Amino acid sequence: MTEKFKIRARAAALASDFEAAGAVRVETPVLLPAEALLDLYGEDIRGRAYVTSDALRGEQMLRPDFTVPVVQMHMAHGAEPARYTYAGEVFRRQEDDPARANEYMQVGYEVFDRENPAASDAEVFAVMQSALKGVELRAATGDIGILAAAVAGLETTERRKRALARHIWRPRKFKALLDRYSGKVDAPASRVVLLASEDPMAHEFPDIGLRSQAEVAERIAGLRDEASAAPISPLQVELIEALLNVRETLPNALEHIRDLAVDMPAITEATYRLRDRMHALEARGVDVESLEFEASYGRTSMEYYDGFVFGFYVPGRADLPPVATGGRYDALTQVLGQGREIPAVGGVIRPGLLVDLEDAE
Repeated sequence: MTEKFKIRARAAALASDFEAAGAVRVETPVLLPAEALLDLYGEDIRGRAYVTSDALRGEQMLRPDFTVPVVQMHMAHGAEPARYTYAGEVFRRQEDDPARANEYMQVGYEVFDRENPAASDAEVFAVMQSALKGVELRAATGDIGILAAAVAGLETTERRKRALARHIWRPRKFKALLDRYSGKVDAPASRVVLLASEDPMAHEFPDIGLRSQAEVAERIAGLRDEASAAPISPLQVELIEALLNVRETLPNALEHIRDLAVDMPAITEATYRLRDRMHALEARGVDVESLEFEASYGRTSMEYYDGFVFGFYVPGRADLPPVATGGRYDALTQVLGQGREIPAVGGVIRPGLLVDLEDAE
């Protein structure tokens, strides 16, 4: 009981800090309609969320995070620009590690502002860093937008680029697709047999499953088009792999990515955004000379972020989750805004971890 009281008190103090930075405190429901979350994340969300239902409201999920309900609230009622803070429990199913909490507090700071995205990125990072002062943490940053731009610029079919973009947040699947599209590995044998068949729809078997024959035929036509497409060139694969391997301090990473942009012009605009963000961070007093940048950062745990991403970690404690994470999610506002959009960036802190660290010190 005492521990929970301390965590709530720490959360309240953090939220007050965020209010002092200009945020308005908001509350969100604990139970969220499952439909919006399933549309965003697909069926994968069921593996990490608690699902329930009732006769009137249908299927619902215990809040896995605050970003979706805060974006929904802002897109429905918010003025521009806007800054929000919140504090409350989130719920995550844990099937593999009983030591990991399935319910814990989050405190967040979100900025909706279309005036200067680089300045907003720097603001959120600096506000989070200030709230964490006094605790020794390692900061890491990245930018999903640079890899997304590189994929969009590949000289290959739109279908392949869409598939790669969809799996940016699944590194193993992304690598497998890149290897297949470049000809490094062969297509699955079952797919080769299917494509070799003159007319796989010419049968008298009953239809099984949810897809219609027209949908199956369209998919087969797409696979045949893909099989006849030229492979992605070795140079383009090497450039993507070189980009993914960038891990340096921010100024050095910027120079490295600028060099890659000579042969990957599609990432030029994203490189300018990285430069502008670095200058904005510097203007906020952040020590960019020692700030880590990893081009692959955020690809396994931040699937709705589409630009700047960051996290704060306890040095030497890979067993602990990040104390704070955040990033930019412009595309999410368009999805939840039903056509409307606004650039948005935010971050969350886990006050429970802060209490543990502060007690240990």
